[in-house]
Amino acid sequence: MSKAKRWVLARRVLAASLLALASLAAHGKEFTVDEKANAELARRLKIPVHFAVPASARLALPKSIDWPDRLLDFRHPDAEPASGDVGLRLVIAKRAGLARRLAQSGLIATGDLLLSVRPEWGGAGAYTNVQMGISHTGIAYIKDGVLHTIDNPMTEEYLGAQLRGDLTSEHYRTLNLLHIVRPRGLGESERAHLLDWATRLIAGGKRIYPAQISFNADYNAPKFQRGKPLTFVKHLGQAALGQNPLGTVDMFCSEFAWSLLSLRECDPAASSAAFQAGGVPSCIKPPMRPMRATGDYVTRRGRYSYAGLADGPLLVIDALRLAPAQRDAALHAVFLDSAAARAKLSPGHRAMAASMASKFAPLEKYYLGIHGRWGPSWEARTISNALNNGAVPENYSPTSFLINTLLPASNANRTMDYVATVVIE
Repeated sequence: MSKAKRWVLARRVLAASLLALASLAAHGKEFTVDEKANAELARRLKIPVHFAVPASARLALPKSIDWPDRLLDFRHPDAEPASGDVGLRLVIAKRAGLARRLAQSGLIATGDLLLSVRPEWGGAGAYTNVQMGISHTGIAYIKDGVLHTIDNPMTEEYLGAQLRGDLTSEHYRTLNLLHIVRPRGLGESERAHLLDWATRLIAGGKRIYPAQISFNADYNAPKFQRGKPLTFVKHLGQAALGQNPLGTVDMFCSEFAWSLLSLRECDPAASSAAFQAGGVPSCIKPPMRPMRATGDYVTRRGRYSYAGLADGPLLVIDALRLAPAQRDAALHAVFLDSAAARAKLSPGHRAMAASMASKFAPLEKYYLGIHGRWGPSWEARTISNALNNGAVPENYSPTSFLINTLLPASNANRTMDYVATVVIE
């Protein structure tokens, strides 16, 4: 190449670099604190403080994010007088073209969990409050520069026309809040595997659902049993590979997500023989420890302490570091039941709340007794033991992925990080 041509090429490279920098300056943003916007969002969201998360739950993000609208570091008003930092990272988003813009922003990656949040659930009783307002779990995958989700039920209600999963389905069109939670340790190969698994499941969706994988409406009946092989995860892999496994396995939404993430180390292109053979392929690895009803983090606070399915609000309020009287008042608020708020629940969730009422009845005593001066009260220990020893099976509810982020960053059982919350306008 001549000197003149090299000079022309250098000028073009420089021009492209300057253009890229200009674009970054124009569009690159970071989450900022805005007191006026904070008050505005507090009025709009109307969520209780236990629907938010402590700062320790957050994943470290780049300083500059390609997003055309506001990125707000929201602090919940009830956290203002507290010493603990509790709030949300809010991504303000227009609905039109949302799937493409989110993919381009880099805020969502293949393998992320998308948790549907219902702010209107706040104050509707123990069932919805303990769920932290979370009603559903999907998994994200990025394909051709667009965000897609794969959900169970694998129907148009959740995935939209032709099962595209591009946030245009009835479920996502009627949703205004979406938490993004990222599993730890997903490298390029694991994301590539998950993209392949998701693509195969969607391509075979009509064949797979509901004949091979169906929906389980009973969130209290998970397939996981401690000490038993993960045959239901293998069944999902066989269905994706077109191996037509015998029988039907019904999964609720978060069980489907947990199972799909369990396939992250399995390469679909090279796994056919392993999934056809007897036993469970060795590449299947649980992404998160299934949770008991209650954990031991608040009482032990050790590196190997764990969180429980019912511990979400307890851990959030604990992170506020309130004085005992204020803390107990905040814990009591988790169990308040407003008829107006309850009326906003779907018939299915109202029925679920009613069926779970007896299990939640003693939970307030557990919440209030766990912080005893000399450790948990005898009553709190008794309630915890009863819930963990058969009353509630080890599970992975839609909320469990967010609860996992509430453990300290260095905790051995923490495998998830909170990324942000999308507010869809």
